[in-house]
Amino acid sequence: MTNPSGPIYEVTFFIDRDVADDCDRWLEDHVRNALREPGIVDCNVFQMTGGEEGRVRRICLHVLASDEALDDFLDGKGTDLDNELDAEFGDQISIRGRILREDQSSGVTPESSPDCLNCGARLRGQYCGTCGQRSRSRLISLWELISDAFGDLLEIDSRLWQTLVPLLNRPGRLTHDYLQGRRARYMPPFRMYLVLSLLFFVVAFFDPREELGLLFEPQPESASEEAANEAEEKTQEVLDQLAEEGIVIGDKLPEEIDVDENGFNLSFGDDETTVDSDCNIDASDMEDMPDWLARRLTPERVKRICERTRLDDGRALIDNLLDNIPAALIILLPLMAFVLKALYPLSKRYYVEHLLFFVHFHAFFFLILSLQIVFARLAAMLVIPEAIVVLTLVAVSFYIPVYLYISMRRVYGQGRLITFFKYIVLVIAYAIGFFSTMLAALAIAAFSI
Repeated sequence: MTNPSGPIYEVTFFIDRDVADDCDRWLEDHVRNALREPGIVDCNVFQMTGGEEGRVRRICLHVLASDEALDDFLDGKGTDLDNELDAEFGDQISIRGRILREDQSSGVTPESSPDCLNCGARLRGQYCGTCGQRSRSRLISLWELISDAFGDLLEIDSRLWQTLVPLLNRPGRLTHDYLQGRRARYMPPFRMYLVLSLLFFVVAFFDPREELGLLFEPQPESASEEAANEAEEKTQEVLDQLAEEGIVIGDKLPEEIDVDENGFNLSFGDDETTVDSDCNIDASDMEDMPDWLARRLTPERVKRICERTRLDDGRALIDNLLDNIPAALIILLPLMAFVLKALYPLSKRYYVEHLLFFVHFHAFFFLILSLQIVFARLAAMLVIPEAIVVLTLVAVSFYIPVYLYISMRRVYGQGRLITFFKYIVLVIAYAIGFFSTMLAALAIAAFSI
């Protein structure tokens, strides 16, 4: 047999000994018919020793002229093999096929080409038919590594853009298509939700000058800081004059004087305000609480939270709250799915389908908020008139409730009036659920400082 450059389609036959002779005659006819097919350069059958108990083994090698000829063969004659053998011999014969290629780079012969290195399935081309991994095993280049990392971002027809574009301008399209079985073209819903939520929190709360301050040179004092310093100097001058007249003794600024950039305010009183006095909690104020809450929300604990919050102006509380918001929104998803389940009791949809609806809606919500923040920051850099910026942000904000209504219409397919009624109920329930989860997040944040 020649050593061609084209692929080889190998078929291994596992034959019961009782029908081995009949199968050999069938294989002879198969070889003659295969050689008449266009694109098949050669076809041979080999008898192999060993095999399963009670069975013999034959291998038929189909030598193809090119990959195109291989595709034609697999779509035609190769596809008919199973049907012909089943009609002729039933379960007395089983077959297994794979594609062999000559590896010019590593010198591996076609007969020793490996199975899929990822899942172990037999290879039937450049990609594994089971897991989709490419058949070649050589190390990829640096450029291929970069292309693989950013391919979805740079390719217009990638799943990333096929997902984000309808997510923005086709309300309910992703949910509808997913429920109809059109899923491979889009990013998985929960992966998309996590990516977009992470993007939102990075865009909204990540300050490179604060988090990566070592990489930036110190900036000169801003105008507001200069104004505050100037106001403090003026205040000190007035205090010096008052001290000369005997009204204020000493050069220390009393706590009753509030200084701002517009001047200062004096307040006189006998009671001195301190952290301790502001944070005194009376046990009688908590008598009406439920027992389970009163056991946890003791006056001592509330006082400690108050004192710590006042000491750092609530910075620790805010940081903890921001850390808890993603978890609170994730908890909100299944709660709202229950509301949809109650609103559409006759839709015959599973609970997870209603959950999918809100996963897509929250993903859209994170995406639209991220775009608004980026637009506002770019507008400030490009000195776009503030009126245009405000009108744009307001218009986009109004698009969010409209998006929810259209999504409900497209996914559940009910009329405008009944959908609008359910939309109002859903919005009210969503507002209650949102504020409840945020209050819970705030409570957890307070108890963790």
